[in-house]
Amino acid sequence: MSAVAENTAAAPSRPPGRRINWVRFAPWLYTIGLFALWELLVIALEMPPTILPAPSRVFQAILQYWSPIWKNSLQTLYTTTVGFAIAVAAGLALGLFIGWSKTIYAGLYPLMIGFNAIPKVALVPILVIWFGIGTIPAVLTAFLISFFPIVVNVATGLATIEPETEDVLRALGAKKMDIMLKVGIPRSMPYFFGSLKVAITLAFVGSVVSETVASNYGLGNMMSSAQSQFNVPLVFAGLLALAVEGIAMYALMAWIEMRMTGWAHRSSMSH
Repeated sequence: MSAVAENTAAAPSRPPGRRINWVRFAPWLYTIGLFALWELLVIALEMPPTILPAPSRVFQAILQYWSPIWKNSLQTLYTTTVGFAIAVAAGLALGLFIGWSKTIYAGLYPLMIGFNAIPKVALVPILVIWFGIGTIPAVLTAFLISFFPIVVNVATGLATIEPETEDVLRALGAKKMDIMLKVGIPRSMPYFFGSLKVAITLAFVGSVVSETVASNYGLGNMMSSAQSQFNVPLVFAGLLALAVEGIAMYALMAWIEMRMTGWAHRSSMSH
């Protein structure tokens, strides 16, 4: 036992500074592995580019069509951001209103669920009739599809205040407004900022769906045109552009969430 202990003590320990942070590199390694596996499968199965192009063909399409991809990406990002911003403002306001009273919550919540059950793609033709083909239908579709998660999370955060907490505050002389300002709204903030990560990804879905059928610009229109010409590598290039934008906006929302509601994640941040 003493010899083992001496050997263990004599073994040089790796300096902490040289340890590889696999958590940091994991997203990049998994992404590279996915593209490598994709490339190998296309080669092994001899898939034609019109069915499933290899990543190398997709990257060639990105270089070849860089200018239209860049311009349409900016258009999609613009429509998504505007629709999402409207959804944040309106969703926060309506969520606070619904969560203000249990009666309002019980009355409006079923209507919200019924509205959310309507496929938003079915509303695009109506938006085209009202506003014509262009940016406005894409903005409104992004707004409509990302609006519901924000409302529900804010209203849930307000409506789930513990009755014991309300009783104690009322016994101390607090009014309804005091309870909402001091307890309700701070309690709903983690729900609100958490919902932004879901809402921003849905906003991209709404923009692309609308651009596919009701716009002459954007990645949705570009991919639809490329599909009609059987330019499948360009379609996948558009999908990659959407993925990059979605990941970037999701990361931004996650950063905002941690900055604004870090107190709600202190237990996980301490590890």
